[in-house]
Amino acid sequence: MIISERPTVAVTGASGFIGRNLIVGLRETGLVVWPLSRATPRDEATLRLAEADVVVHLAGAVRPQDPAEFDQTNAYAAWMAEVIEQGGRKPLIICASSVRADDDTPYGASKRAAEQRVLDLAQRDLARAAIYRLPNVFGKWARPNYNSCIATFCHNLARGLPIRIDDPSAPLSLVYVDDLVDQWRDQILEETPAEGFLEALHVRQTTVGDVAEIIGAFADGRSAGEIQAVGEGLARALYATFVSALPTEAFSYPLIAHTDPRGSFIEILKTPASGQVSYFTAHPGVTRGGHYHHSKVEKFLIVHGEALFRFRHILTGDVHEVRTSAETPVVVETIPGWAHDVTNVGRDMMVSLIWASEVFDRARPDTVAAAV
Repeated sequence: MIISERPTVAVTGASGFIGRNLIVGLRETGLVVWPLSRATPRDEATLRLAEADVVVHLAGAVRPQDPAEFDQTNAYAAWMAEVIEQGGRKPLIICASSVRADDDTPYGASKRAAEQRVLDLAQRDLARAAIYRLPNVFGKWARPNYNSCIATFCHNLARGLPIRIDDPSAPLSLVYVDDLVDQWRDQILEETPAEGFLEALHVRQTTVGDVAEIIGAFADGRSAGEIQAVGEGLARALYATFVSALPTEAFSYPLIAHTDPRGSFIEILKTPASGQVSYFTAHPGVTRGGHYHHSKVEKFLIVHGEALFRFRHILTGDVHEVRTSAETPVVVETIPGWAHDVTNVGRDMMVSLIWASEVFDRARPDTVAAAV
């Protein structure tokens, strides 16, 4: 059940990778969010922690150059707990811990200490505790060589730099940051949010080698105008992460125009699963095509100018025509076994988008010349 009055949320570690994503996601829902970081004056942080309905505790060292930062993290968690206790608001505390919290390392000890501070408040009925021992979290705005190997792979491969893989078969448990933000946002908005040790949703199991292969295919395909299936699941999340790591100079890239007296033909994008997208131009009076396909199907959309599509069945001789223009968008589909061509019947340059059901293969083009 969703609460009617929206809670105020304080986020520690707000300048970090998860914090930045979380704050954007919460504010999109209309929540009042107070970002707290090392740059926040202590008196302001005290006020916000004491007044918040929800505290999301993300502050912590990951790979500090000085191990003393773990002591600072522990001191901050202790101070935060003291402020919350004195505030008397009994907030919900969402604590981002780690699956490595039980490790006998300074990092593991630091995570256990933060958990204990939050649990102590809950046991004394001074707060409600929701502790997440998170696996590797990845997504946009992560720091390479710090947050995760995925951030490093994306950063390097987006710049043509090498990546290092010591053990390709090493297992990886992954959570996409957008999935985590959605889960926490829903939890915050619940009238009775879940408490205790909780599991992140949508954890994906893979290996270092498989992830590197997927991201490497994104980088290779970008230069070749190709893309794998990226519409769902892990590939969708990894692709978004890879693209977000591109340097600004790579936000655009050139295409090759195949030009002759008729006009130009440009391939935009090739996909092994869903064919390819291209476009072509034709000068006034020019006819393009004059062939048929056995299996390939094409969809044409005139986006500038006027066109006349003509069809002829290669066995029966039946004919058909479709006249269209950019003013009245119509998709014209080529049919296997029908010869077809298209003529620019307007006064301006004609421009047509094309989708083909398969990537063009010069060895097996499935394109047979035939007059219409």
